[in-house]
Amino acid sequence: MNVISSWFKRNFSDPQIVILISVLILGFVFVIYFGRPLAPFLTSIVVAYLLESIIVRLERLKMPRVLAVGMVFLIFVALMFILLVWLVPKLTSQVTQLAQALPAYISTGLDILRTLPDKYPSLIKPEQVQSVISNVTTEMTTVGQSILGKTVSSVFSAFSIAVFLVIMPILVFFLLKDKALIVAWLRQFIPKDSKLTLSVWHQVDLQIGNYVRGKAFEILLVGLTTYIVFVFLDLEYAILLATLTGFSVLVPFIGAVAVTIPIALVAFVQFGWGGSFAYVMVSYGVIQMLDGNVLVPWLFSEVNNLHPVAIIVAVLFFGGVWGFWGVFFAIPLATLVNAIIESWPKAMGPAPELPEQIS
Repeated sequence: MNVISSWFKRNFSDPQIVILISVLILGFVFVIYFGRPLAPFLTSIVVAYLLESIIVRLERLKMPRVLAVGMVFLIFVALMFILLVWLVPKLTSQVTQLAQALPAYISTGLDILRTLPDKYPSLIKPEQVQSVISNVTTEMTTVGQSILGKTVSSVFSAFSIAVFLVIMPILVFFLLKDKALIVAWLRQFIPKDSKLTLSVWHQVDLQIGNYVRGKAFEILLVGLTTYIVFVFLDLEYAILLATLTGFSVLVPFIGAVAVTIPIALVAFVQFGWGGSFAYVMVSYGVIQMLDGNVLVPWLFSEVNNLHPVAIIVAVLFFGGVWGFWGVFFAIPLATLVNAIIESWPKAMGPAPELPEQIS
């Protein structure tokens, strides 16, 4: 007990540490328990954060903030309108077409499986293939029943989306217009002795801003490039597959591999083994290579480099806790954890050295 007591006093006796831990706990609890009903508000904060950087640049050009906010907001609304009028109907149409063609895709895949025992008799047995086919059939039946059961609830989901699309732009406008008032109101709740919390926030603020802006641009550029290439190669479901490719950049390493499967499947069913299939896969590989080796280093040069293991763990953990937004903010949240770890020893003093070998 004395060891635990001394450790607790050493690490939590400083009021700044208590304030930082309290802020983190309150933030996590708030998002976990109120994140779903407040999704329009949280999304509005992200969008406002993204647009604020453009407004700041316009203010540096001596443009009044009111005029800058109005112009940027009108452009944002116009882009949303274009997406809703042009992109969403096309995506909906291609998802419907793909759902109707899915049995043919599955049948083609099962036919390939049935030929494997004849081609590789020493490796694959007919019983193994039959077991896989039975499992796939069972899973497809379950998925079909699940989709049928959710048909009624989709009406309420559509209503929720409509409400979201109305409320979110309004919140974005007022967050941008009344930023100074909101910040001044929040400052009255910040404790005076919170230097450590502010220090951590200043370290993370730059990372989050660069990440959100860079990731939004990366999604747009990768998705648009993929769409142009797939249309040029006459690949079916080009918009749907390009959209998946664009959003796959949210999940480093894993996203690109996961999206490869539907692209390869669609290309194989449409073209078969041949030159067109190879062109699609090579083009997709080149896009991913340019994204990983050129675009990402350029966009995120100011973001702290995190080890791939830390990134994957952050994606799995925060994605499991907060879903889509947890995946989107996995790297900034990992940066937040890294900033806390780096700031903690500075506040508490040097940690005792660990032995090089454990006997």
